[in-house]
Amino acid sequence: MGSKNKLKRFKENETFLNVIQPERDEILDGSFNLKGNWKKLFFKNDKPIVLELGCGKGEYSVHLAQQNSEINHVGVDIKGARFWSGAKKAIEESINNVAFLRTQIELIDLCFASEEVDEIWITFPDPQIKYKRSKHRLTNPEFLALYKKILKPKGVIHLKTDSEFLFGYTLGIVSYIGNVIYAHHNIYNNSDAPKTATAVQTFYEKKFLTQNKSITYIKFNL
Repeated sequence: MGSKNKLKRFKENETFLNVIQPERDEILDGSFNLKGNWKKLFFKNDKPIVLELGCGKGEYSVHLAQQNSEINHVGVDIKGARFWSGAKKAIEESINNVAFLRTQIELIDLCFASEEVDEIWITFPDPQIKYKRSKHRLTNPEFLALYKKILKPKGVIHLKTDSEFLFGYTLGIVSYIGNVIYAHHNIYNNSDAPKTATAVQTFYEKKFLTQNKSITYIKFNL
């Protein structure tokens, strides 16, 4: 994407009512007023909240919001030029139960209060295969501890990835510190795969499928 397109999208994001872009200092000093108040101040209802972490273009957040108006959805990503397309689509199609939060996932427990979130989706994150990058894996124990802080008790986490490495890594960790509800190494070759895991394909997922890569999926809680 050219720099001019990025700047255009950044500017347009500033006009979107469904995009929240707090300053890092605002999050760190505790003055981010939506923490603990997403339902009251933003969505203005008492419906459950589902997050998509590393939401990219926001396909999952928008699709899930379309399918269930009784659930609030928040796509989270630091790259606003990417989720611009999801935010724009939601506005154009009057999908009012989805928002996009621009922040680092490392700060997620400072953006949501304890037990404020009902469910989390992690869709096609960078597997960070090199050992020195392990701290950046979105399913490492440190990240899972952050998710546990904001999830309701037994709140569900979904991981969908083309990476057999990340699939196996996550399965191993969750087997020790959580509960695996469902896992399969190729959901498009399994008739029992949950419909929510196959009903929509992200930009990257479509790319991986054309390369004949298997799509893995784990549903678990902590």
